[in-house]
Amino acid sequence: MKKKGIGTGWIWLLFLVYLGFLLYFLFLSEHFGRTERVEGFQYNLQPFQEIGRYFRHRNALPQLFLINIVGNIGAFLPFGLLLPSLLPKRMRRLLVVFCLTYLFSLSVECVQMLTHVGIFDLDDIILNTLGGVLGYLCYIVLRKAGLFSGG
Repeated sequence: MKKKGIGTGWIWLLFLVYLGFLLYFLFLSEHFGRTERVEGFQYNLQPFQEIGRYFRHRNALPQLFLINIVGNIGAFLPFGLLLPSLLPKRMRRLLVVFCLTYLFSLSVECVQMLTHVGIFDLDDIILNTLGGVLGYLCYIVLRKAGLFSGG
């Protein structure tokens, strides 16, 4: 009996298109100020500093809250959703997806800082990794529903 769900070829295509959009928004998008170079190396190494600030001011600045908190989580949710289907069966685990999301987000933050198109922000890594973990949990639900193959 043939399994239902999205085939690996389609998942690869979706993943590559997703990465293309993600990299565009992270490095090239004028809307997010990526065409303006940041002078010097700027960074936030204090966990939850920016997250706390956005939560404290969420009512006064709801758009900034959505872009920075919800946006960082949502931007990496597809990473955690699609990646497990592309990994070997024995690697389709929460810890693996957590680590790969963390490393990819860390790499993005480093490249943004080194190319002066963004600020290295530890809070972005935290939110992006949370997004990848939530994506993985969606993958588990969708796999049980038969939309992603388990094998």
